[in-house]
Amino acid sequence: MTERKVPNFLIESNTGSNIKNIVGIVSGKGGVGKSLVTCLLANEMAKKGYKVGIMDGDITGPSIPKYFGLTEKATADSEGHINPVTTSNGIKVISMNLMLPKDDDAVIWRGPVIAGVVKQFYQDVNWGDLDYLFVDMPPGTGDVPLTVFQSIPIKGIVVAMSPSGLVEIIVKKALHMAKMMGKKVIGLVENMSYLECPDCGKHIEVFGTSTVDKIAEEENIDTVCKLPINPKISKLTETGKISEVETNYLENITEKIETL
Repeated sequence: MTERKVPNFLIESNTGSNIKNIVGIVSGKGGVGKSLVTCLLANEMAKKGYKVGIMDGDITGPSIPKYFGLTEKATADSEGHINPVTTSNGIKVISMNLMLPKDDDAVIWRGPVIAGVVKQFYQDVNWGDLDYLFVDMPPGTGDVPLTVFQSIPIKGIVVAMSPSGLVEIIVKKALHMAKMMGKKVIGLVENMSYLECPDCGKHIEVFGTSTVDKIAEEENIDTVCKLPINPKISKLTETGKISEVETNYLENITEKIETL
């Protein structure tokens, strides 16, 4: 599928923000670990000494604050701009859950309203100086991801997926959308790719045969990472301590991000 010329609807961040690189984390469907991948990538880039932020664009199903154990709410300055909340390892975060009275309050909005909030998160937040802003995009190929692609100057995307024949089809839809919008595909991350036997080290494909290498070959993508099922990562994530995760599973992707 060839790229086509896309009309320029890009918006600018506020005058107090200087964002050098924006990376979108996308998935064709929900439940594949997109937010986990976003957090781990942000962690790794922060460890390298970069100034990092996360924009949680999944407005109706935000999970980034929970992963980092954030309880503080976002505030506004005298000009009405939003101040993001900073994690224990220095990552600036904005998310719908940081603006709701209670974390379990439902956000029941139509697509255009959600798309407007996503644009506001970029345009009206005091990001300051950032080397990398990671955008946890809503799943699918609907109007909100389309708005993000058209409105925010994303330099490249990382596609999160899980091992499944059905997911393979949906991942390709997301890839084709990105290519149609003229966005560079940095790489693929297959979450829950395998379980490593603690006794013999054998890789057990719990959720089916891995398809990430096949997709990468068919779509001419040269960077692939496989995230295993790791109880330690799961525990740290569930207890709001994802910043403490130590892993080199995403090294291929982070090296590629540094070259943007």
